[in-house]
Amino acid sequence: MSPTQIVVTVLVILLVAAIVAAVVVAARRRSLRQRFGPEYDHVVAERDSRSEAERELRERERRHAELQLVPLAPESRARYAEAWEELQVRFVDSPAETVGQADELVTRLIAERGYPTGDFSDQIAHLSVEHARTLSHYRDAHEIHLRNSRGEASTEDLRQAVVHYRALFADLLGDEPVATRTPDEPTVTRTPDEPVATRTPDEPVRTPEQRHADATQDATNR
Repeated sequence: MSPTQIVVTVLVILLVAAIVAAVVVAARRRSLRQRFGPEYDHVVAERDSRSEAERELRERERRHAELQLVPLAPESRARYAEAWEELQVRFVDSPAETVGQADELVTRLIAERGYPTGDFSDQIAHLSVEHARTLSHYRDAHEIHLRNSRGEASTEDLRQAVVHYRALFADLLGDEPVATRTPDEPTVTRTPDEPVATRTPDEPVRTPEQRHADATQDATNR
């Protein structure tokens, strides 16, 4: 093989290797974008380079794989869903206290699922692998919670905080089991002669919208 052929061969090998490397990098980047969604762009914006940001995200995946995550039992899901509905009712009379209670409830749920609940940035890192789509809500809620602790949050800020907390809360519970009523929406009161609804322990929690639809259907059938 002549020197010219050797040079050409080496160049071709280097070119192929560069193409393969580019394809691998692109595939990894696409995978990270798909998994982390908006969190990918958030981390890229915070880091000095895209490569550094992607190393951080891959490290998050590695740490997440070491967690012992557990699904919630049906009774736990029902208990959390009911606790959230009660929390939204209390917001009308005690918005500032309710935001603190929402933070505590979300933190308990995070812990029960098996996520660390120490440093907030660590919480974000661990949650981002499977719950990236609601992390911006959690960040906003946490920021308002901190302002509320300093007495700097308005009532509208507090209402937004509860809405933001609900996004991650529902995501962690799964299947949107939490009622979509906003914190300041009035609850339906029961007339004196109206029987109190009962629910067996294994019966799924019915949201206000579902109960209203059931009542409408019953009235139609009559």
